[in-house]
Amino acid sequence: MPLKTEPITINVGPQHPSTHGVFRMRVTFDGEEVIDVEPIFGYLHRGSEKLAESRTYTQIVTLTDRMDYVASMTSNLSFILSVEKLSGIDPSPRGVWLRMIAAELQRIASHLVATGFFLQDLGTLGTPLIYMMRERETILELFERLCGARITNSYMRPGGVFMDAPDDFWPALDRFLADMPHRIDEYEDLISGNEIVAVRCDGVAVVDSQTLIDASITGPMLRASGIDWDLRNRQPYEYYDRVKFNRPLATASDNYARYIVRIHEMRESLGIIKQCLEQIEPGPVRPESVPFLIRPPAGDSYVGTESPKGELGFYLVSDGGVAPYRCKVRAPSLINLTLLREMLIGDKLADLFVTFGSIDINMGEVDR
Repeated sequence: MPLKTEPITINVGPQHPSTHGVFRMRVTFDGEEVIDVEPIFGYLHRGSEKLAESRTYTQIVTLTDRMDYVASMTSNLSFILSVEKLSGIDPSPRGVWLRMIAAELQRIASHLVATGFFLQDLGTLGTPLIYMMRERETILELFERLCGARITNSYMRPGGVFMDAPDDFWPALDRFLADMPHRIDEYEDLISGNEIVAVRCDGVAVVDSQTLIDASITGPMLRASGIDWDLRNRQPYEYYDRVKFNRPLATASDNYARYIVRIHEMRESLGIIKQCLEQIEPGPVRPESVPFLIRPPAGDSYVGTESPKGELGFYLVSDGGVAPYRCKVRAPSLINLTLLREMLIGDKLADLFVTFGSIDINMGEVDR
């Protein structure tokens, strides 16, 4: 005999450990079934785009660090590439290879955070998360060797990077590259074939590829639906046209597919870093001709890059001064949230946080 229930609306967040930052959802339930969701954000708004208009182009690098603060290297890179396009700066080859190494290390670190907290939302009570934070710690130690900072790195500069890697960076990186494939195998042994993970994730929060395209969703979410779209391959920047890598795809477009794509992307990033090491050569990491105060000619530029979460791009408008007239960020964390309502409706309360974690957002990039 079915029980008669009345819908109830519950506020989830903005201060909730599973909202991945100050994010709020007004969720309407019929029993345990989600029947409506209203995403609400703005609690962390920093005004980074407006602040950029009163800073020099080099000073803005520190603002990009604080957007997606678990992937600051890739945020640095997207901004710097737009500045170089706007200014006509030709970067030094060694600086480019160092930027690619840093970006791929950051991709691995970001996917470790995404996967670890996704599994924490699933109820794994910490074990996979601690394993993945262990490997992330190794990457942060590499960053500390590289530039003296661990999280908000501010490493990249127009024309390259602000300093070369020290001698002890390279053997530490080699040890990481030798060890990390075994660590990923360990994750998969623990998670990928786990019956509970399969039951909780297979067929949950399915979104068809056309809906994802219409919503401008990119990154692992899109590739989990079978769409082979990766800007490193489709619109190569830096020296990505000189390295070979696969773009892991899945077709189910559910919570499990999004998890497994990120796992395989970590393996591909390791391969990219190895190819960078084979091709990098001694030389300056930044041309001496690049001035401290950059004054691009009047005009505008946009460069999209493949951040761990999807297409990240900076649109810059110059009036010929030392600071941009306008700075606008195309942030994948914000755009990838646009289908949250469609992903949650019809599923259960227990699936809510798992699905939210599968999107992999950072509120610093949403409320920029």
